Amino acid sequence: MRPPRDATRPDRLRELEQENTFLREGLEKALAEIERLRKALEEALRATKRQAAPFSKGEPKPNPQRPGRKPGARYGQRASRPVPAHVDEAIHVPLPPQCRRCGGSVVHTDTQPQFQEDIVRRTLVRRFDVEVGQCAGCGRHVQGRHPLQTSAALGAAQVQVGPEALALAAHLNKELGLSHERMARVLALGYGLQVSRSTLCRALTRLGAKAAATYDRLRAALRESPVAWEDETGWRVAGWLEWLWVGVSPAVTVYDILPGRGFAEAAALLGEDYDGVLHHDGWRPYYRFLQATHQSCVSHVLRRCRDLVKSASPSAARLPRAIMDLLQQALALRDRYRDGKLSRHGLAVATGRLEASMDRWLDKPYRSAPNRRLAKHLSHERPHLFTFLRCPGGIHATNNAAERALRPAVVARKTWGGNRTHQGAETQKILASVLRTCRQQGKEAFGRLTALLRSPHPVILDIVPASHSP
Repeated sequence: MRPPRDATRPDRLRELEQENTFLREGLEKALAEIERLRKALEEALRATKRQAAPFSKGEPKPNPQRPGRKPGARYGQRASRPVPAHVDEAIHVPLPPQCRRCGGSVVHTDTQPQFQEDIVRRTLVRRFDVEVGQCAGCGRHVQGRHPLQTSAALGAAQVQVGPEALALAAHLNKELGLSHERMARVLALGYGLQVSRSTLCRALTRLGAKAAATYDRLRAALRESPVAWEDETGWRVAGWLEWLWVGVSPAVTVYDILPGRGFAEAAALLGEDYDGVLHHDGWRPYYRFLQATHQSCVSHVLRRCRDLVKSASPSAARLPRAIMDLLQQALALRDRYRDGKLSRHGLAVATGRLEASMDRWLDKPYRSAPNRRLAKHLSHERPHLFTFLRCPGGIHATNNAAERALRPAVVARKTWGGNRTHQGAETQKILASVLRTCRQQGKEAFGRLTALLRSPHPVILDIVPASHSP
């Protein structure tokens, strides 16, 4: 006898076939996503090891525009080098006796000036005939000193490198990132001055000691600034990993090289009781400045969201895209208020709406692990992301001021890695602070360093804010 036929069997088979098709399609999508992420990971790993062209943005455009100025009305504003304020040498350039093309006679019609600005490859050697004597009263050694001298040393140290050469060396090493050996090469090629790298190293150490008093005043001015930026990067001292810290105010820039990367080191630069507005990248130890008003860097969050969008699926990319849109709206509000197109009340209302929108996005549950981490980070940062809108005017949206101050040190680190000794680290932070502050204030550092070297007594440079001047 035939067994009864199961009426649900065909339906069950269809369900299994549909489920199989669905799983196959999901598997194909997952494999495609895995392959895309694998390629992205390989490209990122290669980029971290690439030493040449580290700022490359990918393959060049297939049909790039021609370089240089565009012809016609698109040329833009025409400009040329300004006429020099003084002339050191005037040279008469006569007409040729006859035309170079046809051999005819030439008639003079006008005289036009042409200027040439050049450097002179020359090393100036001074000899100081120093009179030496003895005090008739106490018998102490006494000798003369000329205002152009940088030291009273005689005998074995009678041949010295001049202050202007050392001021140039300080710029080359601490601001432009050249090593001591390359500095010596520049002085030899450009000026015919033969000097060893060890001589330059010791001379810069002496210059740093003379600028130490100015450095201390700059640190005091930074601590009392109502607005500050702070950041840090890795640095090597005697082969060991330490950290180069930078603190920036509207008037001064101060560097310090410290063994750690915690709150203790951050407070060593600003002071634990700093109560101004502190711009930073959102790193947790900065929030231990309990009396400060914080502004977390908007650029760091935008950069993180862009990276997530590149690697996330379309559904997972909704959160970072929404955060990017909210932050771009915040920056647009800042610009409209700055241009006078938005009132203070209108700015406050729009800021409240932005904060409410972000809260709604952060209150949602997310399945993607990167989105959960982003939401957790933003939940902590949210009270400090829009400070620049709640207190408009003197507060910036980013930590770019500190990051720009770190770039010369990063360039130097790529060239010569750090400092070989702790004394070299001390010189590094002092001279880098003085040079950067001079540039920040638009003051010429070359002459100030030269005067500092020639001064027989401690001098506080005029880059220290007035409230901290002696």
